[in-house]
Amino acid sequence: MTPPVEKVSQSALDGSRTRVVLLLEVEDGAEQRLLEAYDQMCQRVAAVPGHISDQLCQSIENPSQWLITSEWESALTFLAWVDSPAHLEMVEPLHGCVRDTRSLRFGVLRETAERTSAGGTLQTTPRIGDGMVRHAITFTVKPGSEAAVAEILAGYSSPQARVDDTTSLRRTSLFMHGNRVVRAVEVHGELVKALRHVAEQPEVRAVEEAINPYLEVDRDLSDPHSAREFFTRAALPAVHHVAARADGHSPDLRRHALFYPTKEGCGQALARLLARQDESAVDDPKSPIAGSTVFLREHEDIVVRLVDLRVPIEEAPLAAVGAEGPHRTGVLARLLAEGVDLTDAQGIKRFLTDYDMRLVTDRRAPGD
Repeated sequence: MTPPVEKVSQSALDGSRTRVVLLLEVEDGAEQRLLEAYDQMCQRVAAVPGHISDQLCQSIENPSQWLITSEWESALTFLAWVDSPAHLEMVEPLHGCVRDTRSLRFGVLRETAERTSAGGTLQTTPRIGDGMVRHAITFTVKPGSEAAVAEILAGYSSPQARVDDTTSLRRTSLFMHGNRVVRAVEVHGELVKALRHVAEQPEVRAVEEAINPYLEVDRDLSDPHSAREFFTRAALPAVHHVAARADGHSPDLRRHALFYPTKEGCGQALARLLARQDESAVDDPKSPIAGSTVFLREHEDIVVRLVDLRVPIEEAPLAAVGAEGPHRTGVLARLLAEGVDLTDAQGIKRFLTDYDMRLVTDRRAPGD
């Protein structure tokens, strides 16, 4: 009997209630303004679909330390709000009161009996992690500038991976599909801390300045408001990750990113389908799939699947697409835009030709 595959997994797709903790470092003398800003904001947030409750707390030891805790019916309802333009506008008054923030998100596993009437379900079992946080951003460049942008993005010098004793940047994978750029990162430790560290490096700043003229939407990363707006608009959250632990960071794996042309309103359903299929695939030690990460920007129906294959992609086209078996292929096809044909081998091959994103650069930290 084949022993079960030991795997790592993270997911925002299980429907369990989510607790969000926002840690705030308040500017000296801005405590009353923060309280007033929160009073204005919380009434509007209460009307957001999926929101259950929130609290504003102040440290009893250090009055400059505050936190906002909120509870949501699911991680997806929170992500749909936090990555939306409406969120940016709602929380803008807070930014004038704080000098630093840190956001933590948790699935709820257990609670006292009196609270079980709250919306949403509980996470059924603890997941096994690998210490990594996964995230991506996506943005578009002006048509016709793709070659120039790819050359700039491929040619930068990697920043120092180590941030501090607890946080380091482990891998950056950058892909393009037409004029769309997707940059996926893997961070050991705190994501925000790592991203801030990277953004401060001169070599990274030079690259960002070099591609600014080619962006379809203008940005000014030296302006905090413009930077927040860009990264909120560009956020592509990882909603599911699964990988066989035995493969670890094997250099023999072949990394691909697939951009799925999703039918309007079907992004979440597609993400769930791909997640379920990859969970089943990783359970099979003979599967060509060693691991995958599904990214979803729901209100734009942007779905990207990062997949690590044990074999060349042409040897496992169905697994690479995420559609092994006629039934799964049919379900997948119904979630994709009109004109995508997955009915035969030629259709699958054409899909990979059209939607297997171009790898621009894939960089690991030394020792990985």
